[in-house]
Amino acid sequence: MSTLPSGRDELAARYPRLGRPALRVNFIASADGAVTVGGLSAGLQGPGDKEVFDTLRMVCDALIVAAGTVRAERYDALRLTPEDRAWRTAQGLPEFPLMVIVSGSLDLDPAQLIFSDAPIRPLVLTHGAAPRSSPIAEVAELVRVGDERVDLAAGLRELHARGATQLLCEGGPGLLGSMIAADLVDELCLTVAPLLAGGSAGRIAHGPAAPPRRMALRHALTREDMLFLRYGRPRV
Repeated sequence: MSTLPSGRDELAARYPRLGRPALRVNFIASADGAVTVGGLSAGLQGPGDKEVFDTLRMVCDALIVAAGTVRAERYDALRLTPEDRAWRTAQGLPEFPLMVIVSGSLDLDPAQLIFSDAPIRPLVLTHGAAPRSSPIAEVAELVRVGDERVDLAAGLRELHARGATQLLCEGGPGLLGSMIAADLVDELCLTVAPLLAGGSAGRIAHGPAAPPRRMALRHALTREDMLFLRYGRPRV
């Protein structure tokens, strides 16, 4: 087991862009599996977690988040540091990744900073039965995939068609569960906090029953008792 590096380039090498379209998921949990403390993931954070979080955002083409997580975690606009933006442009990437929100109801606040302060117009994946008139349409592009529920596979194909092939999902658990059921997850980056949280907090994924899918451990890194795991689909 190695120590988590601290340099931007060293971290990017540990969480590289892949040479194929891929969906990477990033979550944090306590040692006993709790996904939140006091209802929020912030209570689990520790040394190195923010650096991994920022690195994964820096290297992706699009960040996908469920509407419930956007509301609960009070998401701000997807604005990277000047140093991270410089890294992206040096790699030939757009200065900012695309922000993608998954919402079946379009129950979102257009005044929330994720929309009102966005450096580029966010995209909302919804479905054909969602309201035809919504104030969110004024601050985001609505893309309807699926008739009565969001077709996640079709949504990912739409993002790929737009050139966003390196996708990052930050949750929540319901969205991850649906992605697992649809066999869309290529990588899981899991930070394990050295805490026993107890209580009634949920796990990182819940949703439709699905066959277990084998993953291969890519790395296990540590910093001050925090554990950073990266799993990927087994190489064929």
